[in-house]
Amino acid sequence: MKIFELSKMGQFHINNNEDAIAIQEIGNQQLLVAVMDGCSMGKESHFASTMTAKVLRKTAKEFDYKTFIDKKEKSSDFLLKEVLKILFIELRDIKNRWVLETDELLNTLILGILNTGKRSISTITIGDGLIVCNGQHFEYEQDDKPDYLGYHLHEDFDDWFNSQSQHLNLNGIQDISICTDGIFSFRNFDNGIYEKTTESDLVNFLTINTEWSNQENMLNRKLIGIEKEYGLRPSDDLSIIRVISE
Repeated sequence: MKIFELSKMGQFHINNNEDAIAIQEIGNQQLLVAVMDGCSMGKESHFASTMTAKVLRKTAKEFDYKTFIDKKEKSSDFLLKEVLKILFIELRDIKNRWVLETDELLNTLILGILNTGKRSISTITIGDGLIVCNGQHFEYEQDDKPDYLGYHLHEDFDDWFNSQSQHLNLNGIQDISICTDGIFSFRNFDNGIYEKTTESDLVNFLTINTEWSNQENMLNRKLIGIEKEYGLRPSDDLSIIRVISE
């Protein structure tokens, strides 16, 4: 499988990219993939996304090591819940040790455990974002009021987890993308005259079209192409992980 990633600061942000990405092996032919989007109304919202990414990568490395030692493969559903539980506990401990406010730990999260051998994935979306698998769109929209994980760190993890409804299990994966909601934020910034396009066409170009898939910088080339041809740039931060079967 080919793995492509992109994280781009939006035109409306001038100091920091508030998105983050995590890609890390978590077992034999198993990969953790995640995109995070910090809350623009929070304090230093890039911090929450970055911290979440670091905890996820650390946790995946630990599970990968345990799998190598135990020689026992865990299911994607099991790993998804366990990784999320560890993230939940770690963030709660960080909040308490560093005396952080809730609005310092707010970010959306799309987390997936991808089995590259079985071509299957188990995902959970906390907040909003987009998953596109084999051309099928799964959009999560919460009316710009995401129910951030950071709001629930004082709760019992199992009770919170069991209340989540934005789970997805997919099989037969040939091409999958997970994206922050910046993918819906393309705008013109120079008032130039360009060829017209639609939001749907832009999304499909980034998540379905395979042009330049033989190059590692495919997604970045696509962004450059969108700007040159249509005069559009993402106004919000945009992060994409795309995995294509070879």
